[in-house]
Amino acid sequence: MNGFFQGAWQIGKVFGIPIRIHYTWLIVFGLITWSLSTFYFPKVAPQLPVASYWINGVVAAFLLFFSVAIHELAHSLVAKRYKLTIESITLFIFGGVAQMKGEPPSAKAEFRIAIAGPLTSFFLAAFFFLFSLKTTNIGFKSLFSYVYQLNLILGFFNLIPGFPMDGGRVLRAYLWSKKKDYLYATQKASKIGQNIAIFFMIFGVFSLFMGIPTGLWLILIGWFLYSAAYGSYQQSTLEALLHNVKVKDLMVKDLVTVSPSMSIQEVINNYFLKYGYTGFPVISEGKYLGILALRDIKSIPEEDRPLREVSEFYGRHKPQWEISPQDNALNALEKMLREDVGRLVILEDGKITGMITRNGIARYLEIKKFITKINE
Repeated sequence: MNGFFQGAWQIGKVFGIPIRIHYTWLIVFGLITWSLSTFYFPKVAPQLPVASYWINGVVAAFLLFFSVAIHELAHSLVAKRYKLTIESITLFIFGGVAQMKGEPPSAKAEFRIAIAGPLTSFFLAAFFFLFSLKTTNIGFKSLFSYVYQLNLILGFFNLIPGFPMDGGRVLRAYLWSKKKDYLYATQKASKIGQNIAIFFMIFGVFSLFMGIPTGLWLILIGWFLYSAAYGSYQQSTLEALLHNVKVKDLMVKDLVTVSPSMSIQEVINNYFLKYGYTGFPVISEGKYLGILALRDIKSIPEEDRPLREVSEFYGRHKPQWEISPQDNALNALEKMLREDVGRLVILEDGKITGMITRNGIARYLEIKKFITKINE
């Protein structure tokens, strides 16, 4: 999902949280403005001039933007009370999402963060409903009436118990509180979320066969929810398996190193083929210089390998490739993925004391999953 949101741009900050709009939101904005101006407002307020319909359509689309943003901001502000980092709020074609780093510390925190969004939508619905009652202007009345109904739908729709929707997170909080098992709660809530998403898609296909064009929208929403539920399940499982696992628990301490003066052929024969690793620390006079990875030398012609040295090809060390032994293993994995490297090093006084690798974490996860299944 993070890759999906790369197409978003920031429009400002609220309480220090970046607010972003994905380009697909412009599609929603245009469709809503057009449909309201062409169909909805002419039907509920036929006595108004055409220009008023378009003005109301644009204002309603902006109020939808406002409502979704406030909904997500409510999640974010409660999450910040529990010391969770909110990287951004992004609005896109299917609504909005607060990108939260990490997971709530308890079932109670999960419930409060999840329920804050729908409660805020219901508050906005009541707010705009009162405005629709107070005003005598037919244009304003039709506008506020639409927006209050929209917030009611937004609140109730998000309470559908399909993880990672708000209702699914409320369900996870309940299961977590009942079973005292975060991973179990996540698995159950995600499975229910996937089943609900499948129902949406099946119902959408059925609607299309019945000649109802909105069925396509249900299929798209179902597909998105299924992908989000499955992705959330994978991420939550990863976080659960690496919970309280430190870098020091998985790092390699007895390192096999190479010298910058070695030939590439020597390194291939005596290191890559012998040990089966995809990278080796480069050490000169006890000082760590960088990493020689297999991909660094793959383009060297075979006849040149005995003549070329490690010093010509290894990746020079960068500070962002370091990590503390006390850091969480999940943070290490996320950092490796972000930096597109296969390993991170632990340095003390310029000397390498250990290394943690993607492959090492993957092996640990595979064994941990196997043991978890046995224990079940």
